[in-house]
Amino acid sequence: MTDQPLRQILTKPEVSGRMTKWAVELAEHDIGYQPRTAIKAQALADFLAEGANFSLTDPSSVPEKARPVGPWVLFVDGASSKEGSGVGLLLISPTGEELTYALRFDFPASNNEAEYEALLTGLRITHQMGITAIRVRSDSQLVVCQVRGEYEAKEDVMKKYLAKVQEAMKLFDVFEIEQVPRSQNKRADALSKLASSSFAHLSKEVLVEVVKHKSINWVLVLATDGSASWMTPIVDFLGSGILP
Repeated sequence: MTDQPLRQILTKPEVSGRMTKWAVELAEHDIGYQPRTAIKAQALADFLAEGANFSLTDPSSVPEKARPVGPWVLFVDGASSKEGSGVGLLLISPTGEELTYALRFDFPASNNEAEYEALLTGLRITHQMGITAIRVRSDSQLVVCQVRGEYEAKEDVMKKYLAKVQEAMKLFDVFEIEQVPRSQNKRADALSKLASSSFAHLSKEVLVEVVKHKSINWVLVLATDGSASWMTPIVDFLGSGILP
């Protein structure tokens, strides 16, 4: 559908050598040309109005019956090797849609640390998506049993990771974690091995995010708006030496 005289130009391309080249290139395709009819103003206005309504739809205004029922399922797995460490995530919605995620760590991590990083990363992502009910599936017996309270975390690093997970669990209305065999966690396991290996040779279609710091090393900082407060004299003294 076009309002340009393409058929006339391409059937008689002797006017221009460049047109002849285009005609040769397009000759292998079965192309039919039809004139474009005029679009009525009211039809276009109705289309724009309908599109505006779609873009302004608030998820909170969707009827409860139309919303997906049931928790999301999150498969997590971490891997550590001589080449590096990484995690793989597989998130399945109540309606069956699947989302995959792979992350590579730019810091050394053991297998247990990678498993905890996988769990924490998955919980952060699902919370940012607005998910309130989550069922976690992991093949790490240590992580699952420590989160459930069946195992005691003795090492300082494991205690820090466990505290982070317990803090993240409070963000969800429904939280369940269960150990599954590795055979049921193949896709997350494959993603974690992909991220932990050297991926310089992979095509750009495979997206792997690089994480610079461990989850337990993050420091929460309260941002200020710059207005005067009890901290202003201290900031002035540290910055320019002005005494209170």
